[in-house]
Amino acid sequence: MFLGEYHHTIDEKGRMIVPAKFRDSLGPSFVVTRGLDHCLFIYPKVEWDKLEGQLKALPFTKKDARAFTRFFFSGAAECELDKQGRLNVPSPLREYAKLEKDCVVIGVSTRLEVWSKSLWKDYVVQSEDALAEIAENLVDLDL
Repeated sequence: MFLGEYHHTIDEKGRMIVPAKFRDSLGPSFVVTRGLDHCLFIYPKVEWDKLEGQLKALPFTKKDARAFTRFFFSGAAECELDKQGRLNVPSPLREYAKLEKDCVVIGVSTRLEVWSKSLWKDYVVQSEDALAEIAENLVDLDL
């Protein structure tokens, strides 16, 4: 399980250190793709395979299902860490997530998310204001 928030930087070549405590759980290769809210999602292969199965089960005759699967699969890249524990973030993904220098890596249960520091800060401020309402709406999900 991935938990926590870690602040890192991306170098001029697009490399970012993945927190050491996450490296073993990611495995030798993993998938990085566009996430929601202009962040990146990083999935260990086993979790990506589960998500892939769920997305493949969506009815391709539905416009929203096609759009959603295109979004995740077209932006996906299979990646590995280098010997220093760095991820070379593909350029299109860096552009999508507005990753330039300072970034935040957060653990979100079965995946990691990578945010630009400024977008993460804005997101936290906005979500803190709405957290009580969000929690109330989640009651309907039997959490």
